[in-house]
Amino acid sequence: MTVLAIDQGTSGTKAIVVDPEQGVCGVAEVPVHPRYLEGGGVEQDPNELLDSVLDAGRAAVAQAGRPIDAVSLANQGETVLAWDPATGRPLTQAIVWQDRRAESICAELSGHAAELASRTGLVLDPYFSAPKMAWLRRNVERDGVVTTSDTWLLHQLTGEFVTDVTTASRSLLFGLGETVWSRDLLAIFGLDGELLPDVVANDAIIGTTSAFGTETPVGGIVVDQQAALLAESCLEAGTAKCTFGTGAFLLGNVGTTPQLSDSGLTTSVAWRVGGENTYCVDGQVYTAASAIRWLASLGIVSGAEELDSVAARDNGGVLCVPALAGLAAPWWQAGATASFSGMTLSTERGHLVLAVLQGIAAQIAELAGAIDSVGAPLTRLRADGGLTRSAVLMQSVADVLQVPVDVYPSPHATALGAAALADLSLHPGRPLSEVVPHWAPSSTFEPHWDCTRANDFRSSWRALAATTYGRTP
Repeated sequence: MTVLAIDQGTSGTKAIVVDPEQGVCGVAEVPVHPRYLEGGGVEQDPNELLDSVLDAGRAAVAQAGRPIDAVSLANQGETVLAWDPATGRPLTQAIVWQDRRAESICAELSGHAAELASRTGLVLDPYFSAPKMAWLRRNVERDGVVTTSDTWLLHQLTGEFVTDVTTASRSLLFGLGETVWSRDLLAIFGLDGELLPDVVANDAIIGTTSAFGTETPVGGIVVDQQAALLAESCLEAGTAKCTFGTGAFLLGNVGTTPQLSDSGLTTSVAWRVGGENTYCVDGQVYTAASAIRWLASLGIVSGAEELDSVAARDNGGVLCVPALAGLAAPWWQAGATASFSGMTLSTERGHLVLAVLQGIAAQIAELAGAIDSVGAPLTRLRADGGLTRSAVLMQSVADVLQVPVDVYPSPHATALGAAALADLSLHPGRPLSEVVPHWAPSSTFEPHWDCTRANDFRSSWRALAATTYGRTP
């Protein structure tokens, strides 16, 4: 079965065509351009998102030169917009998952934080969908519907009004283990009365589209990070992966019973197939590739491809907390700011570059430690995403975490996970292990530091992190 899998992300949309015999036989990528605004705003043009989906999908199909049997879509998860369900016309810009303008709404609702955490597995934070939806309704647009971006894109492709259970579970409006939106959670955010999409499983066919040729089933829709978790064969409790993209996202499979974290991580649905949920815990680093783009904007590097050639062999005593958009899990400090320490007149750009990379690794280590508190200690980490091309970053992650890091051999983990779910949607009942392609790491990074050095580094880094928001986590 040949699948067109589309990964609609923050900085670009990637489409691949996967053939059961030849593997990936068509690839196209179209950039999109988020706008970073004063006051923590991050927006995207919905029409640009749609055009990128159509252009990338059609280019990948043309390159593959063969008919497709199914289309799948992986989405950003928490990006929202208002739109007219009668015409499909967007009424607002897309408010991106990084947007922080709903902080005041979260502050108003702080008395509900414990209830929301216990019922949804999430933290009351602007990162998730509901606060952004409430902010948009209060400040921008009252008409139409307000949904996550996947619902609007799928409506444009199929005419249907749906989202999937993984996306719904990232909203603060959907209880763990439930199958429909919670009306009392909607009321907490002042969203009662809103028309919301149907919630479907990840192995469901949701409709058909002719956008990429002949009328073709659409299925296997899923959040991007959960798709990557699946592609990297994290099918059993205790396995974990980290995607290094615009941000870095660490997810660990915790099995078919949701496990709530007391260390600042969130719990959501990894996938629902065959009528059964599998759950994951996750933590986020808001700025990974975006921190590298910041370095490039200052002229310190020309781009990510220069990281390894510029990074110093040691940090020269320089530490960095690259909290350029605040700190997410396990701190949840939206007001945190980036910080360097230990610089002297002898500090060179290579020290700064390595300090940023080690700062990303340090945040991943804090997330991994929090995952350890939920289940079995992490013994290996699987990694994917564009920044895995930096051997310095991957080695830093292995050193600071003190576990081996296995790099996924394809740059298409998210799309391949969505393709596997689309395959499953046309062939229900097959076990996941049969639809997820087997893989071997393209490289493995073993820790070079000993435990003492890693612990000393993490202790110093934590102390610096505490200064970026004024208290110890």
